[in-house]
Amino acid sequence: MDDNIEYEKVEETNDAYKKQLYWNMAIGLQQVDNLTPSVYLKQLANENVQGKISNKEVEDLLHKYYETKDLKDQKVSNQQECDLVSTRIVELLNDNSFTLNPITIKETHKYLFKGIYDFAGKYREYNITKDEPILNNKTVNYAPFHLIESSLEHDFNKEKIFVYKDLTMKEKISHIAEFTSSIWQVHPFGEGNTRTTAVVIEKYLRNLGFNVNNDLFKENSLYFRNALVRSNFTDIASNVYPTNEYLLKFYENLLDNGKHVLNNEEMFID
Repeated sequence: MDDNIEYEKVEETNDAYKKQLYWNMAIGLQQVDNLTPSVYLKQLANENVQGKISNKEVEDLLHKYYETKDLKDQKVSNQQECDLVSTRIVELLNDNSFTLNPITIKETHKYLFKGIYDFAGKYREYNITKDEPILNNKTVNYAPFHLIESSLEHDFNKEKIFVYKDLTMKEKISHIAEFTSSIWQVHPFGEGNTRTTAVVIEKYLRNLGFNVNNDLFKENSLYFRNALVRSNFTDIASNVYPTNEYLLKFYENLLDNGKHVLNNEEMFID
């Protein structure tokens, strides 16, 4: 990915079912930041699924729509973020190109959040904590800002030499879960990390040849994020340790027709 790529030139799928799944994933992912789409986006998405307008036209219409709105109103601002980021996720899902490189994360974030965050595509230059409800408002220990670049380089270089050949599906899914957990823990940006990670991993999985059930993100995006939280949280004093148990359930449903019940409540710690 680079600044010269124009995603609007990517030929969109004509498959209405596939388009609907893309929109389900894109809008569903906004749940991780408690964002909900406008009625207008739902209308435009439906027209896109029916083949009446293109992804590019959806984004152009959204820009015109929000020109008339008061973006100082937090609800309006949140809807704008949800609408535009959802549309851009669909645009990226229509594009089958992929490069296994940290720059992919950086440029994906830049593309999704341009005009929304002034730090779109820029690694954070400060350390962060996030109060997590499932952790009794404790936080995951994210990568220190000065190690972001080297941490991502390590994770991606390790993935590049990993051999999936001769592994069982269970073993493949276990490794994918570990890779996802590792790059998410770095949390390279101030906001938008889970959405960016999900898009990059989705495109990587398709690049590897996996059959991905995109519809799973429609209702279970928050579960996906909470599973990532639990895979990276340690509290020895409380006898709580990192576990991929919940992330594996999600990925087995996503990639292998798993039938796990995905219940956020089971991830809460006392």
